[in-house]
Amino acid sequence: MTSGITTRDRQARISAYAAFAIQGLCFASLVTRVPQIQKAHHLSDSAIGIVLLLVPVIAGVGSVLSGLVFPRFGSAIVLRISQPAVCVTIALIGLTGDNNPALYVCTALFGLFVGAVDASMNAQAVAVERRYGQSMLTGFYAIWSVAGILGGLWASLANKVDMSLLVGFLIPAVVGIGASLATGHRLFGKDEEGSAPSSEALKAAAKRVPWRPILIVGTAMGCFYIADAAVSLYGTKYLTDDLKSSTAVAPLAYVVYQVAMVLSRGIADFGVRRYGATQVVRVGSLVGLVGMIGVVVAPNAPLAIVAFTIMGLGLCVVAPVSFSAVARVDPTGLGVAVARVNIFNYVGFVLGAAILGAITPVRIAFIVPTILILVILMLAKGFEPTPVEGAVENPAVMERPVV
Repeated sequence: MTSGITTRDRQARISAYAAFAIQGLCFASLVTRVPQIQKAHHLSDSAIGIVLLLVPVIAGVGSVLSGLVFPRFGSAIVLRISQPAVCVTIALIGLTGDNNPALYVCTALFGLFVGAVDASMNAQAVAVERRYGQSMLTGFYAIWSVAGILGGLWASLANKVDMSLLVGFLIPAVVGIGASLATGHRLFGKDEEGSAPSSEALKAAAKRVPWRPILIVGTAMGCFYIADAAVSLYGTKYLTDDLKSSTAVAPLAYVVYQVAMVLSRGIADFGVRRYGATQVVRVGSLVGLVGMIGVVVAPNAPLAIVAFTIMGLGLCVVAPVSFSAVARVDPTGLGVAVARVNIFNYVGFVLGAAILGAITPVRIAFIVPTILILVILMLAKGFEPTPVEGAVENPAVMERPVV
């Protein structure tokens, strides 16, 4: 249902797409060069694990702080400040040379701004979805994945030609800053995202956001992000160390994972509209489980890459459908529930980084996210919660039968 859509709505949609693209490009450009960062700083496996842990831990703080700021200033202001800051910090990471304290500081800053961007860009996407009145979140994540593919391919090229970390990070950073400055002013402002109640009314509404559906959906999202961390943070390392692939081939694990996400997310919105979020999550979980099992048992890099592809095809629907689900129980219309469930993004990433960093070899560590995919399957019913009174509901969601 898109009747009544204005030019302003379309501008905000394009700007939100741009935000997802910038985030995907910057994140992929960084995580696919983890082995090179480890080598440049002469870090042990445990030390690089701590560096990787900093990102989701501090990002969780950034997401929480953003949720506190949204009601007063709106998500657009947060996004317009934090997204260029993400781009700057990845360039700074390239400047750290072999200075380990500087690496820790820059990585922490990167995590802080990543958390703020994640919360604010999802709040913008939810606002667009509400305005259009149909499931659209998976489309935004498809854009994120397309940009992630470009970032992974860029990392593969950078590794092949032995490009320095600074140059390899600076180019996507400049692209990201330019795109953010060019599109940020067209995001939905505070008054356009939803109603703007008084402070007291907002506090009362926020108290009416029920925690039970958020905890159910959030737990599933956390399990997904543990699996996602396996690919994002350790996929390249797995191919390099365990399966002995070249440094140019190793980033392709992340690339094919994102390619699969684009393909699946490109049609997932249609699946949600036709069959409902629960069925889409169930099918996606089963496909993802098959892929993750394939990753664990893969005897070589090519088969592991195929398995990562299958995993991405299935699990990619969990995150965007999660945000659509919790929007149905948010009477504030200002992204409070989105910011809350986004915390589980980082809880999952923290646990994923910690688990995978503590268990060796990586092949054995991958068994943990394989088991947790079953938890997502069991919680699929929770992706169609009963809307609370006052929530701005998605008509496309509400018209579907509950499965």
